[in-house]
Amino acid sequence: MFPRHVLNYQTDHLPNIYTDVIVVGCGIAGLYTALEASKKAKVVLISKKGLQDSNTRWAQGGIAAVTAQNDSPALHRQDTMLAGAGICTYEAVDVLVHEGPKRLQELITYGTQFDKDSNGEYELTREGAHSQRRILHAQGDATGAEIVRALAKKVAETTNITLLEEHFAIDILTHQGECVGVLALKPCGELFAIRSHATILATGGAGQLYRYTTNPDIATADGIAMAYRAGAEVKDMEFIQFHPTALCYPDAPRFLISEAVRGEGAYLRNVLGERFMHKYHPQQELAPRDIVARAIVSEMETTKSTFVYLDITHESEELIKHRFPTIYDFCLSYGLDMVADWIPVAPACHYMMGGVKTDLYGETNVSRLFACGEVSCTGVHGANRLASNSLSEAIVFGHRIVERLQTLPPVMSAISLSESSLRTTGKVGSWKKMRLQLQKIMLRKVGVKREAQGLRAALQELESMQTILSTHTVKREALELKNLLTTAILTTRAALARTESRGGHYRVDYPEQNEERWLKHITQGIHSGLQEESEIRYAME
Repeated sequence: MFPRHVLNYQTDHLPNIYTDVIVVGCGIAGLYTALEASKKAKVVLISKKGLQDSNTRWAQGGIAAVTAQNDSPALHRQDTMLAGAGICTYEAVDVLVHEGPKRLQELITYGTQFDKDSNGEYELTREGAHSQRRILHAQGDATGAEIVRALAKKVAETTNITLLEEHFAIDILTHQGECVGVLALKPCGELFAIRSHATILATGGAGQLYRYTTNPDIATADGIAMAYRAGAEVKDMEFIQFHPTALCYPDAPRFLISEAVRGEGAYLRNVLGERFMHKYHPQQELAPRDIVARAIVSEMETTKSTFVYLDITHESEELIKHRFPTIYDFCLSYGLDMVADWIPVAPACHYMMGGVKTDLYGETNVSRLFACGEVSCTGVHGANRLASNSLSEAIVFGHRIVERLQTLPPVMSAISLSESSLRTTGKVGSWKKMRLQLQKIMLRKVGVKREAQGLRAALQELESMQTILSTHTVKREALELKNLLTTAILTTRAALARTESRGGHYRVDYPEQNEERWLKHITQGIHSGLQEESEIRYAME
């Protein structure tokens, strides 16, 4: 049983501030949506850390959108749906591929500088499962950092945006089933309430569910858990993308080695030096990420190794240093030279395809509560995200959310709200130790490969930790653990329920894709429980 709130509070006894729109999160989804909303409304933008701290900042490969004459929205849609393994929502994908190019131009207008060739044309690269070169990048392999730089600069210059850095959004405030704001925590530890006409969650993903992840420490599934507690449904939680190639080297973090490295011709080799991807998929190194990740795990198991190698030494030094300066410098700082050395890599948790269920305008089933970016589940990604679609999705649906905001009437904001059912914190042990325990459970039993016995054991272990959800504490590490635990349970329940293998969800005991039984989604709600959504419709053929 999940409590409605994670803290005891009474809004009459707290400072209250008022605004038109709240945006929680400062990645591409939060920054872009805040800027768009600020054209007609006052916005409070909540950043868990600094304005530069988000998953977006670490996005290397680029942003996918149709800009070349030999490409088309139809091809982009086909690639997306093939990668999504049969359960992408056609309407959502259609929106993405047709509106993506327009929103890309807006990023450029906001100051994002994508790489160009000597003729002044945008350089386009290709990643796994793309049939065309359609991915724009910046500074070689620092696309996310460049986008965040440009958008953050605009945010700082926009008077209609109030930025709250180092603030922690704790819970969604609701009245009669409608979202009326957010309960938040100041850096000094003081609670306060923000009242608004609309709230947009752009909190990013859930990478910290796992011991090994390419995500930063802040990716603790806060938005998913907050929305779920407030009554919003979550969807496709079993589909987690493990990036095939994260650096696996002593003392080094699991730094992402972009899929674009394979897009530019890199080979995967096992520890015996043998290329192996031809055994698993005709596209070899450019197969969809889920297939590449499982292939690497299989080779690691066969050779009794903890890694495989990524080899781009056959390409020119000029290409490597020009296209991948960030990756090159990072590897070199640990004594690995991409020009001459094979780079040891292994899969790591990278992206959650599931999340807070939304419609085509980013709205949840809770009125006035929206979700955008990785925290959301629009249906674009299906069971397996196509590389570089995530940045496009964030701006396309962020724009649509702002369109929807224009139709909302004002909301009553002076309502007194309270929660006092939680017990005062007793001795619960070390929050950090429990977080590590959770991460190990997820890694070992809800990872790249899954099976019923392990999933049941994981669920039992996770549910035995649920007593911490009923404790009152304002420690940020405790609040993050509550959000991670809630999301871990939702993920494991969905993974146990889906008795087939599809995309990022692979069951050793059900290795085949079951079209007759599982061409559908799993949704979960705090009130509705776990349900199967009706079969996928392709209404726009």
